[in-house]
Amino acid sequence: MKNNWIAIDWGTTNFRAFLMQGSVQVAQINQACGLLSIEQGQFASTLQTLLQPWLEQHGALPVVMAGMVGSQQGWHEVPYAELPCSAGDLASRTLAFQTPWGSPAWIIPGAHGMSQFGQPDVMRGEEVQLLGLAALYPASRHIALLPGTHSKHAAMRNGEIVSFSTFMTGEVFSLLTQHSILGRALPEQQDSQQAFLLGVKTTGEGAPFTHLIFSARTRHLAGEISEAHIHSYLSGLTIGYELQAIPGGQHTWVVGSPSLTARYQLAASQMNLELSPVNGDDCFIHGLWQLLPLLQGNKS
Repeated sequence: MKNNWIAIDWGTTNFRAFLMQGSVQVAQINQACGLLSIEQGQFASTLQTLLQPWLEQHGALPVVMAGMVGSQQGWHEVPYAELPCSAGDLASRTLAFQTPWGSPAWIIPGAHGMSQFGQPDVMRGEEVQLLGLAALYPASRHIALLPGTHSKHAAMRNGEIVSFSTFMTGEVFSLLTQHSILGRALPEQQDSQQAFLLGVKTTGEGAPFTHLIFSARTRHLAGEISEAHIHSYLSGLTIGYELQAIPGGQHTWVVGSPSLTARYQLAASQMNLELSPVNGDDCFIHGLWQLLPLLQGNKS
């Protein structure tokens, strides 16, 4: 149909595509074929194979992509847009090209600026979710937390991204549980809300992070947590430590999958923080939907 198009979130480890009819999702593809699994020069052929059923049914649909697909290791490197950053700024820096099978295609540039701690920072993909959040929940100001492998804390004013900071919470949790003594030779892990909340509470004691994480070992040795609950405790520590960076008394959106946003909400409830969940896929789709007419030159 005339208003069909394809939205793609292509990251380091995962690929997700959404077949759209206007702003409505009609089908979805999820594959563990992120950048790390694509051989040099094989992005076009891989994408054509993944999208083939949709292309056969609908023809060479427009394809709008965001995420690490625009990085140095991606299909085409697209330089970041500088903060402050609006939808128009992102659209003007988007790379437009045609795929080998004839689809008009675009890669969104991502954004960069200085973090709240004075460090250079970057994002790819989350800028689209932030645009979608502002479109779904219009307001003059948004504070948003986007959890994940590299969590982002971002601020928007009047629909424009003005600042953000990255926290490697998900990656640190993975490293601790898979590649440190804290996660070595553990029995099958069981989710424990009690251990998770103990981890969250422990971060409020003001100790350095590298000291806190060792308590995953010593609390077990002291009989305070079970060996089967160490992952839950470390999850509470890493998420709780990240949430220390959010000032109390301000409304904050948490944008992500329902399971992950629920985990952050649970931690926040112990820290006098208010987090309102919103589905990350919905934000991503609506963000690209805001950009599509700008990319196609239809600003009406």
